[in-house]
Amino acid sequence: MIQYTIRRVLLAIPVLFGILIVTFTIARLIPGDPCTSALGERATAEACAAFNERMGLDEPILVQLGIYMRNILLRGDFGDSIRFSRPVSIMIIERLPVTLELGFSAMFLAIAVGIPAGIISSTRRNSAADVTTMVGANIGVSMPVYWLGLMLAYVFAILLKDTPFVLPNSGRLTAGVIAQPFYEVWGWELMKDTVQFTIAEFFANFVIFNSIITGDWEVLKDAIRHLILPAVALSTIPLSIIARITRSSMLEVLGQDYVRTARAKGLFERAVVIKHAFRNALLPVATVVGLQVGTLFAGAVLTESIFGFAGVGRSLFDAITGRDFPVIQAFTVVIALGYVVVNLIVDISYAFIDPRIQLD
Repeated sequence: MIQYTIRRVLLAIPVLFGILIVTFTIARLIPGDPCTSALGERATAEACAAFNERMGLDEPILVQLGIYMRNILLRGDFGDSIRFSRPVSIMIIERLPVTLELGFSAMFLAIAVGIPAGIISSTRRNSAADVTTMVGANIGVSMPVYWLGLMLAYVFAILLKDTPFVLPNSGRLTAGVIAQPFYEVWGWELMKDTVQFTIAEFFANFVIFNSIITGDWEVLKDAIRHLILPAVALSTIPLSIIARITRSSMLEVLGQDYVRTARAKGLFERAVVIKHAFRNALLPVATVVGLQVGTLFAGAVLTESIFGFAGVGRSLFDAITGRDFPVIQAFTVVIALGYVVVNLIVDISYAFIDPRIQLD
């Protein structure tokens, strides 16, 4: 397994660099001028000439690519944002935890609801529960994330604003609520621009994790309330797909001889379904769960924009509209890396789900 993991990691490196090169090229084909987007009304010919020279945009594309790849390989430097004049690596540290927290919450919701719904639907085939689950799943798959997000925000933030069911529809925390980083609460003295500070800052940006380990329950409650609507909107499509695949896989397994044999032995139905049927139906479900990571990243672009989450998705959208090349390139690689890691985890999990599978 270790050799397999190392080989997959090594194979992922050229894939990531290939994605970086393609993204670098496509980003420069986007219509518009980065100088105009960054400077606005101040974008005179002289100002743009100085701006392009400072950002290295006056060089030929191949030269720009060579400099960019050299900085990444030698220094791990993704450059500075054209619009904000900030290191892109700092923006990743600030905004990646936002997307990961939202993505983990949405995927947890999709798995926690989708798998049980699929199991119940398969064991009660053609019943009212089965029909209701499948109709709901079909509606969920066909429902656009942006439309669902807007409807949830309208219903729970506007129509129900005077009821106990009102939920916030913007931002990660209520205005005035501040999550104090755990390293400050614990009295850690960390120097900025050090590896230790960077790591601590990254984990502190997970608001829910930070509030749990610091015992700040008011911040935790506020953060969860702000997370409910975007997590529900983002999880709807993966949840529906997982429920449908679980049902389909379970129906196939429930018709196998070994399941009938287990029932003939007098085992409880719950033991037959969970121990014998579901475990053998889990491989297709695990594959689909891994594939839904791509759906989550794609949906995060719209979900974060609707609910005011300053994460990778919203930053990528703003970078594309603002022709911010370094941000587009870096955040695309981050998304690709996440997709590669998740699929590697899914592949490795096959050996634990089914011992007959050998990773070689």
